[in-house]
Amino acid sequence: MTSPNTPVLEVEGLSVGYATGKHITATVKDISFRLAPGDTLALVGQSGSGKTTVARAVSGLLPSNGHIIGGSARVAGTDVVSLSRRRWRELHGSVVGYVPQDPLGSLDPLQRVGHQLTRVLLRAGAGSKSEARRRAVELLDRVGIRGAAERARAYPHELSGGQLQRVLIAISIAQNPRLLIADEPTSALDVTVQKTILDLLGDLKQDLGLAILFITHDLALASDRSDSVLVLNDGVEAEYGSARDVLGTPQHAYTARLVADAPALSPDRYADRAHAANDTDAPAITVSGLTKTFGSKIGGQGRTTALDDVGFDVLPGEIHAIVGESGSGKTTAARIIAGLTPFDSGTVTVAGHPVSSAARQDVSHATTLQLIYQNPLSALDPRFDVESLLDEPLVIHHELDRAARRTRIDAILDDLALAKSLLGRLAVELSGGQRQRVALARALMLDPRILVLDEPTSALDVSVQAQIIDLLIDLRARKDLTYVFISHDLSLVRQIADRVTVLEAGRVVESRATRPLFAEPATEYTRKLIDAIPGRGAVTPPHSPANARALA
Repeated sequence: MTSPNTPVLEVEGLSVGYATGKHITATVKDISFRLAPGDTLALVGQSGSGKTTVARAVSGLLPSNGHIIGGSARVAGTDVVSLSRRRWRELHGSVVGYVPQDPLGSLDPLQRVGHQLTRVLLRAGAGSKSEARRRAVELLDRVGIRGAAERARAYPHELSGGQLQRVLIAISIAQNPRLLIADEPTSALDVTVQKTILDLLGDLKQDLGLAILFITHDLALASDRSDSVLVLNDGVEAEYGSARDVLGTPQHAYTARLVADAPALSPDRYADRAHAANDTDAPAITVSGLTKTFGSKIGGQGRTTALDDVGFDVLPGEIHAIVGESGSGKTTAARIIAGLTPFDSGTVTVAGHPVSSAARQDVSHATTLQLIYQNPLSALDPRFDVESLLDEPLVIHHELDRAARRTRIDAILDDLALAKSLLGRLAVELSGGQRQRVALARALMLDPRILVLDEPTSALDVSVQAQIIDLLIDLRARKDLTYVFISHDLSLVRQIADRVTVLEAGRVVESRATRPLFAEPATEYTRKLIDAIPGRGAVTPPHSPANARALA
């Protein structure tokens, strides 16, 4: 029997490794921390730092080649280092709940969400099937899903990302666990849905006395939502302590760099690299009266309006951000500007040339404007190596011999700090940051003047994101580029954009310079977006003397 003061999770000198053949390579080394009831501990660090490995090790979810090779871990007083799978099954759900990063990939696509939750309750001894169904609806309602009884009959693909994440939270708390492990639970959500989900976790922590192990690479979220923070660097503890101390006055250079790279915590990072847009020449892009509707996917009846009388100008040389919640029309607008999606009415002009409403552009459009997608892995041909990916646009659009094309490729690689040794690799063999640089390099092969960037850093950790943004800022200055920047990360938008257009349900609610928009939003909708930004004033600014010392 454990006392109320017993740590829910107690880790001492934990080391974890993965086996390759007979050899085990340690990836997490000598990690120690404690998590009390009702507290939140954030595990933070770059991708590959060991965050998820620690979470899986203390929840019995390591893959078959993963092994705890040193130290101890106690969950609710039980030593779990050498626990059998059978014993772990007794703890999963009843003592430990787990919320994974990808909700759609974690639910059975062939089963209604209510049925999946009902099965969990039945396995936990909820009584009759009708009682389990009733409790399933109550749980969906408890986690804030409107129309819970109706939504319980939906399949996963019929729910939004925020709704799916709530379903997983409902499943994870169905048996009233003492420890909830949340592994990047909001990384794919827009800022307002993210806030809603994290508010929900906070309420559940208070109501149920949950201890929460929160895995994130977003230090702004860690500063807002955690009591203590453990910073991992290449599997080793860099710093551990209260969130205020660790993130407010970091003592380790690695932590200080993470704080400096977090847009919400370093809003003035690019203040000294401001780039005045040219408002005397004709706009680089003009959108006027743009309307786009889509046919219904169910039964073919009715149409959905994605964009409704949208209009804005993008000035030469500026970074013009388009923001709004998921479904607001951001990506639809980007694809129309790029000539990839037809539209119903209105006009779109790029560099003085009209974009056809039928989305049938001649090849010269590609030499003026390029679109960079959110997921570079899906946008790059998996059969091509990097050299072929960069060579293809030149083959299509220019009459250059092979030597001239290779000279152009080498120049672009130098511009983007990409090693020539990558030319023979496939996209799948590159890191996330390298893939995004290759996608950017491919877009720049034709020397366009305008780039439309659709969430180009949303899948990257904060440090790699900062590297890509540094590169984009530098390229804009050197090549006099114009950017249309689509993002749900308002911290990043505030940091880099010259002007912002805000979309709500397909309509422009305001479009103006960034500083006044963030200082005094003109609409309640914009204010709601800004208020949802995490980490606002939560820690000592990164340019404070304390952080300057840590960075030195």
